Amino acid sequence: MRRRLINSTLAVVLVVIAVFGVSLVLVETRTISSSAQESVDSEALRLISVIESRLLGSERINPEVLDEQIDDRRYALVKMPGRAPIEVGERPRGSVITATETGEHGETVTVEESRSAVTREVGRTLMIIGAVALLAIVSAVLLAVRQANKLASPLTDLAETAERLGSGDPRPRHKRYGVPELDRVADVLDASAERIARMLTAERRLAADASHQLRTPLTALSMRIEEISLTDDPETVKEEAHIALAQVERLTDVVERLLTNARDPRTGSAVVFDLDEVVKQQIEEWRPAYRGEGRAIVCSGKHGLSAVGTPGAVAQVLAALIENSLMHGGGTVALRTRVTGNQAVIEVTDEGPGVPADLGARIFERTISGRNSTGIGLAVARDLAEADGGRLELLQQQPPVFALFLSRTGQDRTEPERPVR
Repeated sequence: MRRRLINSTLAVVLVVIAVFGVSLVLVETRTISSSAQESVDSEALRLISVIESRLLGSERINPEVLDEQIDDRRYALVKMPGRAPIEVGERPRGSVITATETGEHGETVTVEESRSAVTREVGRTLMIIGAVALLAIVSAVLLAVRQANKLASPLTDLAETAERLGSGDPRPRHKRYGVPELDRVADVLDASAERIARMLTAERRLAADASHQLRTPLTALSMRIEEISLTDDPETVKEEAHIALAQVERLTDVVERLLTNARDPRTGSAVVFDLDEVVKQQIEEWRPAYRGEGRAIVCSGKHGLSAVGTPGAVAQVLAALIENSLMHGGGTVALRTRVTGNQAVIEVTDEGPGVPADLGARIFERTISGRNSTGIGLAVARDLAEADGGRLELLQQQPPVFALFLSRTGQDRTEPERPVR
């Protein structure tokens, strides 16, 4: 591309020089020749005037007198009737410029000048024109090289940016070149890089979230299947199989919810559901794990609440809070349901050391953890809650109290507050 730009610019300059330079040479040559001829004509006319005035005054006419009236580079021949011709100066050889004038008394004056002077003047003019043309060519080449670099370098940068995008490096360069068309291409590439970066981030986030959210349910499902394989009691097998199928359905719901959030976090599938069923299911699912650690998990609070949301997503939020208490908390874990305004609230608390003071405001950020964990669970739980129109908050750091706020329908079953169990 550089070579094409340079060659095209140079070709344009050469054409301009050829057209205007040749015309200028012709005009200047004609002007110099005309000026030399006019000068010789003027010299002859002036000389004939001098001769006539001296004839009228009966003054002497000789070469010495005429020599003072003529240019040293010129030759003059004066012819007068009845007198010998008078020559002034040295007659030039070769091509000459001639002018002849005739007076009133029959006298004639012929002035000659060598054409070499005109040739030298034309030569000087040609040299000046040639120097200007050469300077124009050099300037054009330099300008073409500069312009070619200005256009070719950005194209090389844009090609490298596109190649980086193709190789999986979506970082935008935010580099502009001062050329509107190239800047437009750079804008499009940067926008594409940002979209690719968001897509890659969403994919990595989905993979991390899926790995974290499916780990515990898969472990519980594996334990159920092991219990089925170790028992010979048909009733136990049937009961465990139903529980395993329910866990598989919840796993499917988890995957669908994660995929939905990855595509569009605002897209929800909220329904009216019984909050007691979700709480009961989570307590039954986590009770064996707590029992294995020598700890207990209990529930209390208002009974018969209905909430608006996705049961699977609410279950995953509670599972994240319960798992967080199992890993980082201590003592008994308590789930308490209550009502505040038009919202149903599920609080999860334990008797552990709580959330460190320096992490309180950042506990829901990804990769933030007070222990050696991924720091993903609470962030995913918050996203799931917000996708259903709810919110997840840390109400108290020591002892820790996490609260999930969900919208109510106003169609709660009228039942007394349940005791701790």
